[in-house]
Amino acid sequence: MRNTQILTLSNRKYMYNILDFLETHLEITDNLYQLPVDDLFTMAARINKKRSFLFVSKVLGKHLPIVPAKGLLTGALLASRYVEETFKIKVPQIESLLSSFLMNEPKISITPFIPENINPVIIGFAETATALGHSFFTCFKHAEFFHTTREEFIEQKAVITFEEEHSHATAHRCYIPEEMIKNEREIILVDDELTTGKTALNIIQSIHQNFPRQKYTIVSILDWRSEEDKQALKHFEKQLGVSINVVSLVRGNVTVKQVRDIELYSRNNSAKSHPPIEIVRLSTFFQAADDPKFPAMKVPYIKETGRFGLSSFENQTLQQNISKAASLLKEKREGRTTLCLGTGEFMYLPMKIASEMGSNIFYQSTTRSPIYIHDREGYGVRNGIVFPNPEDQAIVNYVYNIQPEQYDELFLFFEREIDMNRLKPLLMELDQLKFQTIKLVFFSGGGS
Repeated sequence: MRNTQILTLSNRKYMYNILDFLETHLEITDNLYQLPVDDLFTMAARINKKRSFLFVSKVLGKHLPIVPAKGLLTGALLASRYVEETFKIKVPQIESLLSSFLMNEPKISITPFIPENINPVIIGFAETATALGHSFFTCFKHAEFFHTTREEFIEQKAVITFEEEHSHATAHRCYIPEEMIKNEREIILVDDELTTGKTALNIIQSIHQNFPRQKYTIVSILDWRSEEDKQALKHFEKQLGVSINVVSLVRGNVTVKQVRDIELYSRNNSAKSHPPIEIVRLSTFFQAADDPKFPAMKVPYIKETGRFGLSSFENQTLQQNISKAASLLKEKREGRTTLCLGTGEFMYLPMKIASEMGSNIFYQSTTRSPIYIHDREGYGVRNGIVFPNPEDQAIVNYVYNIQPEQYDELFLFFEREIDMNRLKPLLMELDQLKFQTIKLVFFSGGGS
């Protein structure tokens, strides 16, 4: 039997065999933009008793490296789908966006195209959809954006909290000015994938308890909800007396059958050293947040990530500063093929900067998500490294799907400057991947 390779049963039905462990059957019921399914995701097995499978996205830049423009274009396609479906407005740029998305190395020039009279509050889900949410938000002429966070700031009270039951890290928090959400504007929740929709309903319930309104929208790349899940949403709408719209690029049904138990992958780490390292500081381009600071570190976060809220006006200034930062980093490139690696929730700024650093640039991010690794053709996660998160060493992080000598150089992006002692475990692991040079890019702290 084939390993995790897609088996096309018809033009709408597909089957994945995940390591002879899971059989996953998919039926596509809606794909308006006719996006090739194999360009959007592959599959892997999760190390998680609550959910055994994972759609490994080929467009998010989380578990697989991508051309950075591909991730930005995905957010723009989702924004196009939202405005076309919700307001019946034809997006003039849609053909250009689609043709760019289908290129191997797409070119991108996205300016806000959604009219000013559409003025929602947009929320991206941490950690996977922070960049997707921000890319989606960038298409609006007049909106506000923030993303949820798994971080806990002891000295600041979260305005919203909710749970993501199936996740390895369940608690989400929102640290934003209350006035950003104390209104009656439409809330748009942005996620990469809906399997049951329970996470979205949890945050809607949390918002509605204190900041009620009439209209919510959930947007995602993939929507695999069952009829039972859809009926649960309708019941929830009636219960709260609200309207909840759901918009996605691809809809369908998924059924999963577990064939047998799976064995854990393990390997020995023999790393002893790491390649030459250069530190690049971008604090002249980005503004430190006043509060909060992470308990274990004194260096502040920055304001422009969206973690603490961002307006469309502020986002326009941010785009200018991103271009300045990208120009500086482009001058520092030495390798022919470069990997830009974001960290955790800090995804959008590194992705957008990477998209302006020239050709032969790839992007992805570290992750908290534990996934079974198995080096077989067609499987979604063939290799990986594991290390303590330099910002909170109690949290385990991973980087997947990078082969040794695949890239000449690495730009490693951190929101805040980190002590080299905290970075040593990660740098030792990165030695396995044999980069010729590593450049540490810090956005906050340590001067300019």
